[in-house]
Amino acid sequence: MKVEGVSFGRTPLPARQADALRRAARLEWISIGTLVITATSVFLVLGSSQAMRAAWFEDLLSFIPPIVFLVAIRVVRTRPSPRHPYGRHRSVGVGHLVAAVALTAMGGVLVVESGLSLLRAEHPTIGTVALFGHSVWLGWLMIIVMAVTGVPPVILGRMKMGLARELHDKVLYADADMNKADWMTSLGTIVGVLGIGLGVWWMDATAALLIAGSIVHDGIRNLIAAVSDLMDARAMSFDDRLPHPLVDRIDRLLADLDRVRDAGSRARDEGHVFHIEAFVVPHDGTVTLAQLDAAREACVALDWKVQDIVVVPVPELPGVVT
Repeated sequence: MKVEGVSFGRTPLPARQADALRRAARLEWISIGTLVITATSVFLVLGSSQAMRAAWFEDLLSFIPPIVFLVAIRVVRTRPSPRHPYGRHRSVGVGHLVAAVALTAMGGVLVVESGLSLLRAEHPTIGTVALFGHSVWLGWLMIIVMAVTGVPPVILGRMKMGLARELHDKVLYADADMNKADWMTSLGTIVGVLGIGLGVWWMDATAALLIAGSIVHDGIRNLIAAVSDLMDARAMSFDDRLPHPLVDRIDRLLADLDRVRDAGSRARDEGHVFHIEAFVVPHDGTVTLAQLDAAREACVALDWKVQDIVVVPVPELPGVVT
């Protein structure tokens, strides 16, 4: 079943994916609203803690994936044109790359700053604030803020993960994966703040260094995946762990057709959908246009992600096909 009016380029989305898209967009708006509250709360109790500063920068960086996702799903709806005959599905890959570069760069800066603080043996201090007529150690407020603000991203991340799989959206997956790991940032920051309170000065800088290292790790991992997709690497699953099974399904379908002796294909991941070149070797060396068109329609019917596919008869398969 297709849902009229909901599409990626010229690909109408089935009801299940259209619903997943709406829910994903809603979750990303909720994420942005949550981040506004979180980043503001952390800033208000920032103090001189390196760990709190690193956590605040991570909150600011966390705005990038949801914004990129919301922009990308609008851009990819643009239908193909003479200037962009494949549509604008690559905007997902471009957004993925932008987010990855930002994470890597800012994470690298934080690693250097935290490392220098550790080497210089800087001893941060946390003062007190007046609260309801009482003098309260600011560290307790930091701990409360980090404990409370660390919960929503984990819940949102788990909700986004299934939708990322449904939509084959790597930006949404990267956002979900970062959200799910936010509890480690909160825990590390709390440990760093407690370290300052106990007089163990190096725990704060160490916690900041670990948070910065986590940001760099996420950035590099996503950078590799984004560059790989933009360089037309083999189509992979949404989490880049395995080759996408849809390509093998297409090969098996074509190989099982009458008059076909062998079949193979090459697939590009365009963002949400695939561009596929499929090759068939006829038994007797001939195949009609009607048969080729029927084969193409059968492949398109397999999955909504088969955005654009060509089926080409050849005497033998090219050297590099799946």
